[in-house]
Amino acid sequence: MIRAPLRSLSLLPLLAVLACGGASREAADGGTDATGGTMIAVVPAEPTTLLPPLVTSAQGGAVVAALFDRLADIGPALETYGDVGFEPRLAMSWRWAPDSMSSAFALDPAARGQVGAPVGGADVRLTYRASPSDSVGAEGRSLLGNIDSVSVADSMTAVFWFKRRTPQQFYDATYHMWILPSHLLDTVPLSRLGESSFARQPVGTGRFRFARWDPGQRIELVADTANARGRARLDRVIWSIVPDFGAATMKLFAGEADFFEMIRPDNFAQVARTPTLRLVDNRALAYNFLALNFRDPRALSRPHPIFSEVPVRRALTMAIDRERLVRNVFDSLGVVALAPAPRALIPDTGALRPLPYDPAAARALLDSAGWRDGDGDGFRERNGAALAFEILVPNSSASRQRYAVLLQEQYRAIGVKATPLVLDVNALVARIDRHTFDAYLGGWGTSPGLVGLRQTWASSGAANSSAYSSRAFDALLDSALTTFDASRSRGYWARAFQQAIDDVAAVWLYEQRTPVAIHRRFIVPPLRPDGWSANLADWRVDPAQRIDRDRIGLGGPVGAKR
Repeated sequence: MIRAPLRSLSLLPLLAVLACGGASREAADGGTDATGGTMIAVVPAEPTTLLPPLVTSAQGGAVVAALFDRLADIGPALETYGDVGFEPRLAMSWRWAPDSMSSAFALDPAARGQVGAPVGGADVRLTYRASPSDSVGAEGRSLLGNIDSVSVADSMTAVFWFKRRTPQQFYDATYHMWILPSHLLDTVPLSRLGESSFARQPVGTGRFRFARWDPGQRIELVADTANARGRARLDRVIWSIVPDFGAATMKLFAGEADFFEMIRPDNFAQVARTPTLRLVDNRALAYNFLALNFRDPRALSRPHPIFSEVPVRRALTMAIDRERLVRNVFDSLGVVALAPAPRALIPDTGALRPLPYDPAAARALLDSAGWRDGDGDGFRERNGAALAFEILVPNSSASRQRYAVLLQEQYRAIGVKATPLVLDVNALVARIDRHTFDAYLGGWGTSPGLVGLRQTWASSGAANSSAYSSRAFDALLDSALTTFDASRSRGYWARAFQQAIDDVAAVWLYEQRTPVAIHRRFIVPPLRPDGWSANLADWRVDPAQRIDRDRIGLGGPVGAKR
């Protein structure tokens, strides 16, 4: 498959069309205030919960972003230093203490939850108690380590107290916490929040409110007509759960769904031929990698018998022609990943020195580590143990399945036996959470500001599933995130990323630039890189193009009518 010529997908002309198509439609209908309509998004996996601190999947994150609000939201530039780029949400203003060690948020008296209760300081305090709590077990709790506490100055004022001054204090206090209703949750023990009815039937403050969750089938939200920031322009959004990719694609082309985030390049031409569909550019902040478990999955107290050694991990990187794999799988819609962050967030990509593609050097590294083919079967072994491992792959991602096969072939060329194992998404996530894997093909959709590296790759990170641990990386990461000197920060970032490259914290594979498919009747603002659903309440239907399900209104069931 590596040597096979690439298929001609004519992707560059397609990208030129989708890059300008959305802007022209926005300009053509930019003045309308029309509301109404139903949007059905087809998704490959079902969230396990809708309790914001416990949501980890992209699907759950999209629902939560529509249901809940932050105190303040990041601006279009995604600037995380200071508070200048942030826009008020539940807080109408904030005031810093003279020493910048605390910030008081004045809550908007008009802000209400979706059951009518006003938002108050107690809600903010409860949210902070739950978000970093070990009892709740949120993966994002490592992102809140600089917040010392939250106090309530009065019923409408919440005060954040910080452990030290950093450039991203305000970002820490706002971006990673969706405000929860204390009057519904303050009697629930923190350890039981994930099991509460709220986790399946949430009540937020966003411009959409929860309507229903039919397990294995769909999640439905409807516009909150009493929201202080105005009702959502759509009447209803439905996430239709279809784990089989082929069935999901058929649903889109049959007109039974309006939005598909995971459309494959193979289907771009069919989208172009379908009068009701178009592609919209989606510059997601995401990168993908081959995760290597640093701990033995059979006994987590022990180092992994293969991946705990740096020379072996370097060999597994240098054996892969990553540039050719990207071209093979994505054509012009992908680039090689450099480090544990998307290129758009790396301050100085030119300062990084990736490991080269060098199969001969990879073989030499394995030889020096004692992994040799002693029995002539084409695969290496050491002390009677084979150099063999499984690569877990989600069944929802055709690109990762293709990558797994290509990796298998390139590893076979240096005497390494890598076996892809395709799993249902939920089964794969369960294996990752339990650390019972050798390797898996994964990816992170990142938040702005790079603070998420504390969660995903720092030694104490709650989502550091590979158990990568480097004091040097941790120290450089901390310095990069806390210095106020921009030039010094760039230097720290370059050294931190290089440390992760040299350590081979993972095999960095690709960044994908894949547009989403959407029905032409929808007029949408530019999709935010940190999540396509961030501005979902401002999506609207062109009144001249409404179909049957757009005319149902806020009441009544929605089928697959066209």
